[in-house]
Amino acid sequence: MLADYFEPLAKILAARYPLSAIEAIHQSYILARDAHEKQTRYSGEPYITHPVAVACILAEMHLDPPSLQAALLHDVIEDTKVDKATITQLFGADVAELVDGVSKLTKIKFESKAQAQAENFRKMVLAMAKDIRVIIIKLADRLHNMRTIGVLPESKRARIARETLEIYAPVAKRLGMHNFCIEFEDLGFSALYPLRYQVLKSSVAKARGNRQEILAEIESTVVKALQQSGISTIKLAGREKHFYSIYKKMRNKHSAFSEIMDVYAFRIVVSSIDSCYRVLGAMHTSFKPVPERFKDYIAIPKANGYQSLHTVLFGPYGVPIEIQIRTEDMDSMAESGIAAHWLYKNAVQGNQKAHLRAQAWLQGLVDMQKEGASSLEFIENVKIDLFPDEVYVFTPKGNILELPRGACAVDFAYAIHTDIGNSCVAVKINRRLAPLSTALLSGQTVEIITAPGARPNSAWSNFVVTAKARSEINQSLKKQKLSESIELGRRLLERALGTLSLSLKDISKENLSLVLKSAHFNNVNELLESMGLGSQIPLVVARRLAFAVKDETAEEEQEKRKATELLSKKPLMIKGTEGLVVSFASCCRPIPGDVIVGILTSGLGLVAHREQCKDIKHLHGTPTCIYLSWQDQTEGDFSVEIIADMRNRRGVLADLAATIARSEANIEDVHVRSQDLRYSEVRIMISVMNRQHLAQVLRRIRSLEATVRVTRL
Repeated sequence: MLADYFEPLAKILAARYPLSAIEAIHQSYILARDAHEKQTRYSGEPYITHPVAVACILAEMHLDPPSLQAALLHDVIEDTKVDKATITQLFGADVAELVDGVSKLTKIKFESKAQAQAENFRKMVLAMAKDIRVIIIKLADRLHNMRTIGVLPESKRARIARETLEIYAPVAKRLGMHNFCIEFEDLGFSALYPLRYQVLKSSVAKARGNRQEILAEIESTVVKALQQSGISTIKLAGREKHFYSIYKKMRNKHSAFSEIMDVYAFRIVVSSIDSCYRVLGAMHTSFKPVPERFKDYIAIPKANGYQSLHTVLFGPYGVPIEIQIRTEDMDSMAESGIAAHWLYKNAVQGNQKAHLRAQAWLQGLVDMQKEGASSLEFIENVKIDLFPDEVYVFTPKGNILELPRGACAVDFAYAIHTDIGNSCVAVKINRRLAPLSTALLSGQTVEIITAPGARPNSAWSNFVVTAKARSEINQSLKKQKLSESIELGRRLLERALGTLSLSLKDISKENLSLVLKSAHFNNVNELLESMGLGSQIPLVVARRLAFAVKDETAEEEQEKRKATELLSKKPLMIKGTEGLVVSFASCCRPIPGDVIVGILTSGLGLVAHREQCKDIKHLHGTPTCIYLSWQDQTEGDFSVEIIADMRNRRGVLADLAATIARSEANIEDVHVRSQDLRYSEVRIMISVMNRQHLAQVLRRIRSLEATVRVTRL
């Protein structure tokens, strides 16, 4: 006779669910039991014990019957012959979609285990966005696996524990599921660092015994203060710090164990929001509050819907007391997060808001992954998003925006809208202009200034902290590089075709198709992009398009040399602001007014050099060498290096810097090397507009009394 593994779940269901729901859940159990019949877990137990345990966790949380059915069936699609169509037929589309959302990816080969894990997480995010119950089932699944992780081999145990600490615990925290988060962290900590866990556990047990007397004294003082104020409390309890929280504080703040255990924490639960603030007043009257350690999460809830008043007080004997004050609804929200949405049928407004916030966060992740980043890049961006330490700032209209600590104006701009982020050029913080990289502080009012046609700067990636901003900047730069390389490729090809008295529109479709096929390109834009990035030589492509041949004859080589000579008389015009596909060589640093040539470099596009640059002399006359010319209206700042031999005198460097500043040039870098007691060599990187501007700077430096000689490097 088969053992009835359904019994533990049946006991929970009997107290909370109607008979019709219990029967439907039992039918799902029978299908799962039969499907997993010959399968066992690492411990040797029948596999069905795992889905039943997951369903028990969710039943304790009072999730709806379809979620419990999906929990029982969550591994059948992946591990058995039962498919999605069968589940749909037997239990309906709702259950089938949930099961499919929780199932891992199958029948796909990945280059690495990390990529497979990242791709599984990406799939889960997409399923979560459709139905948020998917993540709750997945978290319960991971929780039971963590509770039984001890039987696994050490390497597998460490990998799963690390993944739990890096992904699942932060996700649970982000969704406000405090109980799950704490258990994930402690189980992950004990599996990843078993010795550290045991030492900490025994230390906490010893410290707890010594604390009882002080705890009792603080509690009686708190109760007395509440009674005098006439406030009735629903719950007053000491709050224990969990092991991983203690470990993290010791490691991150370099604190001793005694410092962390010296903090006494209490939670006071009352009936209304009004009572919360009255309790706060009573506590501040009884004990002195610690300045700047008060937080009002009732007026400004956390992103996951968490609400509470937090204050730190000086207690008896000078010990710090942390107190959290909240209503009963807030307390259930703090423990269960979005799961509290299903906890009560008449879900309170706070729970509804948390559900909407969670949905908005998940939708943001979906939008991020639509940008086409790799699965590993996506999961790294998500990790950035999962470890926020919040800052609350205001829009000019008074709306509150929550950002991670360290976020800057660019993060703020992208949080409002992608288009605002892409076109932002400046920021006003509390009505004063500030650099875009300025880290924002709680309470500031931030106003973004945009300009039509503005584009993201690659330097922004160095100081943004939100995943959305980083992802959008990278995506925008990729699109920018793509469009710029296509445009440059088109100009190079038209110029090369001009040597044959042709243009791109003169090329027949047959010739174009033949060349694209032979070069393995799907369309003309791919070919143009490849030329713009320096991977294809325009002259060679032009000849192939004109004659649709792949082999070069000696005669054609001679014609190609003639074409190269002809091209040298028709230089390609550049203005210096083409963007990511036209760059300037650091060996010779060309500026407007210099005679320049461009070298097509694979992956970089066109790299501009001064014509007399020694590094590219051997490339003159070759198809990769493109003759360039500056446009008349060239604008912008260009870096150039100069060397000044100066007499050693007091204040000479200050005079030199002041002279350059008066010439409206900017100093980017300075290196000073003493030649002897009388002279020093000063190498300065400055930015100028053109050769005339550089000549003006050099003239002014020569006019200094201490200058011996100054030249461009």
